Amino acid sequence: MDRPQFRRAFLHPRYWLLWLGFALLWLLAQLPYAVLLLLGRGLGRLMLLVAKSRRHIVARNLQLCFPQLSPAEREQLLRKNFESTAIAFFEMAMSWWWPKARLRKLAHVEGLEHLQQAQAAGQGVILMAVHFTTLEIGASLLGQLHTIDGMYREHDNPLFDYVQRRSRERHNLDATAIERDDVRGMLKVLRAGRAIWYAPDQDYGRKQSIFVPLFGVMAATVTATSKFAKLGRARVIPFTQERLADGSGYRLVIHPPLEDFPGDSEEADCLRINQWVESVVRANPEQYLWAHRRFKTRPEGEAKLY
Repeated sequence: MDRPQFRRAFLHPRYWLLWLGFALLWLLAQLPYAVLLLLGRGLGRLMLLVAKSRRHIVARNLQLCFPQLSPAEREQLLRKNFESTAIAFFEMAMSWWWPKARLRKLAHVEGLEHLQQAQAAGQGVILMAVHFTTLEIGASLLGQLHTIDGMYREHDNPLFDYVQRRSRERHNLDATAIERDDVRGMLKVLRAGRAIWYAPDQDYGRKQSIFVPLFGVMAATVTATSKFAKLGRARVIPFTQERLADGSGYRLVIHPPLEDFPGDSEEADCLRINQWVESVVRANPEQYLWAHRRFKTRPEGEAKLY
């Protein structure tokens, strides 16, 4: 995709309210990191009261995935998850507008050599991630250290799309934004020896998925990871990030490449991916994006879960 360009149309009065929102968010983002965390937690508690449909989705997902927890334990996890989701709003502002040096101080990175080794070998990388609430800031922090291309879906509001893309790409000036449905573009990038961020942990419907267990629930799981790895002659390198409880920033881990992947079958590959997703989510369940209806698509004959 071409670099985003400013358009005079963005000065039209219909965008003034959005410009005002950006200005207020920019001002808030100048506050100390510890204060932004406090604001995020407060906003999360407010969201619990007003976002009833999202609360229902999160509660249902936690019930499905953690049946061993008591109702009180799941309620506590739900509250923490809403707080984490709200903190992500301020992390987005930090990623977009903090000076790079200030942002870099929050990064605690492990395993960067795995990306560097693949780059030295001229081999493409599928940087396999999951949808944690820290997704935006994690990508920005890693992008300062290594070029990472990304799958991208254009926002419906052209001004928001312009600000979002421009702000993201400032960390990664030679990165490529690839439309989510542009398979040819993704394979081209991988065969050129580049790394691309890719998260296979959401429900993209029946057409491009098969059903394998996730947290003991049959989940529609995309087969694209195996296909991209095979056709793009790429390594699959898992990537995780977490917000540290002590307020010192973020731990980013680039894990060793998956061995013997793709395997003997798409079903085995999808199961292996879901088992990995489950393991990393269990390590930080409050920071996962539970507001996504992960089990929306059901096998034939099964009742809806939401």
